[in-house]
Amino acid sequence: MTMTEPEATATATEHVDVLIVGAGISGIGAAYHVKDRFPDRSFVLLDALESHGGTWWTHRYPGARSDSDLFTFGYGFKPWRGPSIATADEIRSYLGEVIDENDLAGSIRYRHRVTSAHWSSADRRWTVEVTRDDTGEQLRLTTDFLWMCQGYYRHQKGYTPDWPGMDRYQGMVVHPQDWPDDLDYAGKRVVVIGSGATAATLIPAIAETAGHVTMLQRSPTFFISRPKTHELAVTLRALDVPEEWTHEILRRAHVAQLEEITRLSFEAPDELRKFLIEEMRPLLPEDFDIEKHFTPRYRPWQQRLAVVPEGDLFAALREGKASVATDTIETFTETGIRLASGEEIEADIVITATGFDLAVFGNIAFTVDDEPVDFTQRVTYRGIMISGVPNMAYVFGYFRASWTLRADLVSEFVCRLLAHMAEKNATVAVPALRPEDADMPLLPWMDPENFNAGYVMRSAHLMFKQGDREPWTHMHEYTQERQMLPAADLDDGTLAYS
Repeated sequence: MTMTEPEATATATEHVDVLIVGAGISGIGAAYHVKDRFPDRSFVLLDALESHGGTWWTHRYPGARSDSDLFTFGYGFKPWRGPSIATADEIRSYLGEVIDENDLAGSIRYRHRVTSAHWSSADRRWTVEVTRDDTGEQLRLTTDFLWMCQGYYRHQKGYTPDWPGMDRYQGMVVHPQDWPDDLDYAGKRVVVIGSGATAATLIPAIAETAGHVTMLQRSPTFFISRPKTHELAVTLRALDVPEEWTHEILRRAHVAQLEEITRLSFEAPDELRKFLIEEMRPLLPEDFDIEKHFTPRYRPWQQRLAVVPEGDLFAALREGKASVATDTIETFTETGIRLASGEEIEADIVITATGFDLAVFGNIAFTVDDEPVDFTQRVTYRGIMISGVPNMAYVFGYFRASWTLRADLVSEFVCRLLAHMAEKNATVAVPALRPEDADMPLLPWMDPENFNAGYVMRSAHLMFKQGDREPWTHMHEYTQERQMLPAADLDDGTLAYS
């Protein structure tokens, strides 16, 4: 049979030295490092979304912003010149500058969704199947090294619990990940379910025009007020200090603050709890029940601190534009929500700021030599590679510190590994348990005593495992890894080269 032109195009295979999945902050950073370190190697970034940015493209709800300072959330190689706390648009603009300044645009392909990845030991390469979401075309690429930078949650749809009575509710239910461009909340009664960073961002943004906003939470979150622009940045810029210096000084200042909060969370959690609560108290209404609404059950830093820039959430509460209800949902009604206490909250719009679902490597189907990879039975190697999976690295950032701090470290590590492989004339590197690791216990991906956010606990059973010794552990603090990863021995017997 003669192959038609469309069929010929669909089965054509393109080869690149490095294939990066994801054009968010991790993938763009990875591409920069590959191009800077290996200018002669070919690479491509694939992303299922319509443009760059990842999280900052997906989240378009009012007020969407960072909950980390941009001096650590920005790349180490590109100074951040804006305020410490930035909007989604400002972050996407910054990422766009990285793309333009480093001529990366020609290597990025949007609306290209990876559906499967197959490793062949005989061919010593990956074959990656791709669907173009704009045309439906099926594509195939091969690569020597696969770098997963797709993020850690499902972008297509957020997590919304199935509460009783939702089918009879007559108002609108909206998840922040699916925010309608034409949503009119002016003068409306709005209930935001949730108390994390998304709720803390949304509520002050919509409270200005909504009739009233109620934050309905099952349990409280630790909030901390921070200025949008760091005082030290104002001082340094007034002195006309070069932006590169300002970036590095502010980066170190924020890291030092992070180290101190982390230390206190383990060594003096009660004192840190008291400090955080007392920091909030004068910013809240006089009659606000801070013990009920803003005193979490968990230890500080078992979940992220939700940043409140300029205390905007507290201001909305003081001004009566917003209020807090701490209770569980008994049922939705036709006109709102009835709580377990019997209280009813009338709502024209309900916003489910209830988080997202973790996705293991974008839910892509992986095989190694035709055997499906069950990641739940695999072990992480330094939080960067997976046991028994050759020539594949991934980026997973910090839960408590800025994601990009780890993305930078991982990029440097992967580039060091690629250079080391070239020095050894090796085309394959695969993490492999040593004989002394044979009886190593497989531990959960995340210890709830360390971090117990809802989205982590809901999806822990889907994730890969970790061991009880190096290098089979992960989720260290930045203060540890900034020393550990650059010094990691690539010839300690845990990476098999061939």
